[in-house]
Formats: sequence, structure tokens, C-alpha cells
Amino acid sequence: MMHPIRRAVSTLALLAAGTAAAALAGAATALADTTEVTWQTRVVIDKEGDHCAQDPNCFNRFHPEIPPAARAKPGDIIVMHTRDALDSDLTLDSNADDLAALDLSLVHPMTGPVYIEGAERGDVLAVTLMDIEPDQYGYTVIVPGFGFLRDLYTEPYLVNWRLSRLNAVSEDMPGIKIPYEAFMGSVGVLPGEAEVQAWKAREAALAAAGGVALPPEPTGALPTAVCGPQGSHRDDCLRTIPPRENGGNMDVQQMQVGTTMLFPCFVEGCGLFVGDLHFAQGDGEVSGTAIEMGGVVTLTTEIRKGQGAVIQGPEVEGGDQIKRMEPSRFYQTIGLPLKEAGTIPPTHSYIDSEEIAGLENLSEDLTLAARDALIKMIAYIQREHGLTSEQAYILASVAVDLRVGQVVDVPNFVMTAVLNLDVFEE
Repeated sequence: MMHPIRRAVSTLALLAAGTAAAALAGAATALADTTEVTWQTRVVIDKEGDHCAQDPNCFNRFHPEIPPAARAKPGDIIVMHTRDALDSDLTLDSNADDLAALDLSLVHPMTGPVYIEGAERGDVLAVTLMDIEPDQYGYTVIVPGFGFLRDLYTEPYLVNWRLSRLNAVSEDMPGIKIPYEAFMGSVGVLPGEAEVQAWKAREAALAAAGGVALPPEPTGALPTAVCGPQGSHRDDCLRTIPPRENGGNMDVQQMQVGTTMLFPCFVEGCGLFVGDLHFAQGDGEVSGTAIEMGGVVTLTTEIRKGQGAVIQGPEVEGGDQIKRMEPSRFYQTIGLPLKEAGTIPPTHSYIDSEEIAGLENLSEDLTLAARDALIKMIAYIQREHGLTSEQAYILASVAVDLRVGQVVDVPNFVMTAVLNLDVFEE
């Protein structure tokens, strides 16, 4: 028979062991899943419907009267679901014939705008990109009449891409892998009424001089109540294609995850928007498109009071993003402002000058030098890597960087085209 004191001790030991086991079990339960441990305030702007026209959180023109889709405070985590730049129905089975159905009046569908509480005209909105989750499908196109070499590439062409966080691959571009370097092709804030009128006037003057400028177009404009054919401001809603002081369609690939973009605020709440995501792009986006995709953007904001007095257009703060994007191997062509006598490139056609037509060499002209470098690069890609002319142009749009060499050695400024050779599979 067990001694009473020994039995008590044994009972206490069992109780202690049970308590310890329960504590361990409780600790294990508490530490097994941290999903419920949160600190962020998240503002999520989802997509609704198949296209921007069915989505109250989507618009494709700029005007200060466009109502906010959501409100957020500085420091909130803003999650924005976006559509591809063409608001398209393209799929992995699409081909060049499907491009005829594209409606370019629908470019670009933007998600937002988001009213940032406390932001006022004259402030600067600092927008830090935290993440981009890509869709699984993307595309690059050649559209007749659009692109840097639109006079040379006059037929429609389409490349379909399979996307992951690692790279983009395509049956249309065998042997090529484009690394994942996503960024927002379009990001910015709404203009104010004064900016709308000033920008509309200067673009109208350019168009009157023969330059390329896109006036307000109510057809396909969203939101319809403000910008559509019967909209309250149909004649003042600016197109989203050109970038301006409010940001917009800048297509600057260095605006990678981790960078902070600075935008002057023109309206109360700033009216933050994003869209036109690019899986990857070369500096220049020369065919007119990058690897276009939809996806989910995560960012946060900070208000810098009164800084609009010194920051009057988009600026960027960054770290090592540019360094990490640099290729480990490259091929480079050198461009000079040269052309054939008797020709006027489309970029210069609005300058009515017999002197330009007759010259073989223009003075201090980076546009012509970039054209020269790009044409040489396309010839190299065809010659050394066996791509067709259209494939080479597409590759240049997503993986070739146009860079300024020098702007002092008159008359021949230099532009270079740099191809990342890492895109070719060994």
C-alpha cells in the first residue's frame, strides 16, 4: 500500500506535469499559426465586372470631379486590383487577328482614385511600392500606327506570355526567359481644374502645330457620368496616354518594389491611382507595349506638407533597385543622329522643314540617335540570335534599355541600346 505522503507527492507531480503539458499545448496552439496576429490597417480596392465599364472602382480619364473609390489614411496599406492596359479580352490562345477588336479609346483603365485623408493641394504625396502580384498571363503587341518605329512595323503582331514570380516565357519567343521586374506603368494623382485647362491648352497648341497630341475624347470615357458622351465634363477629361506633372503613364521601369514615388497634390485628398502594370520592360518600351498584365499592387503613403512648392512633378527615391536590375552580360549598340537623305522620321514629321528632309545628319538630336541605336540592335538580334524582325522588335521593347551616352559632342549626341543577354537560355 502506497504511503499517504508519497501518494500526495505523486498526485502533485501528476498535476504539475498536466499543467505543464497543458501550458505547452497552449503555447503550441498559440505559436502554430500567426495568421490572426495583425497590425496593419488595410484598404482593399477590388475589381468588379469583366471590364472597366462595369467597375465603379475603375476610370480611364483624368479630371478632378472623378469621385473617390476609397479613402485611406497615411500609413494604411492600400491593396489595389488592376486591369491590363488595353482592358482586353486577350488570352493565351489569342493571335494577331484579335488585335483588330481592340478599342484604343479604352486605354488605360486605372484603379482608384483613393482619397488620402489630410492631403491638400500644395502637399506632396509619397507613395512607396511594397509588392506587385502578377496575373498569370501577359502580352506584348505591335499595333499599326503606334510605337517608336511605327513607320517600319506596319502590321499587327502579338506575343502571349506565361507569367510567374520567376520569369515570363512564350511559345512565340522560344529560348527566351524575361526576368520578373514588375512595376506600375501608370501611377499618379488627379489634376486640379487649373492643371486640366493649362495642359489641355498646351496640347491643343502642339496639335495645331502638327504635333501628336490627343484631345479629350468622350467615346469610351469612364466614368461616364463625368467624362462620357453625356458627361458633366466630357470636353475636359484628359486622356491617360501621355504622362504629365501628375504622373500617369510614365512607363519608368526603375520604379520597382521598394522605391518611393513623389507626386505634387493638385486636389484635396490627392486622388491616388495605379494601373497599366508591366511584368518587365526595356527603357523605351519601343514597340508601344511592355509585357502588359493585370495584377495586385500593395503600397503605402505619406504626406509631405507644403512640399508641392518645390516638387512640381514626379520624382523618385530609391535604393539598390537599379543595381539589381543591371544585366550580368550585355550587348550594346551606339546610335548617332543620322538618317537617309530625303526622309523625315515620323517623330519629326510635324516640323515642316525642307532642311530636315534633305539632311543625313541632324544636330543634337537624341530621338534620332535612339532610333539609330535601336535599328542597329534589332539587326544584331536577328543576325546573332535568329529572331524575326517582329520578334526582335518585341524583345527590344521588353529587354533593351535606351540610354543617353552624351549630350555635349555636337552635332552628334549619343544614345545607346543595351540588351540583357541573360534573357537567352543557355
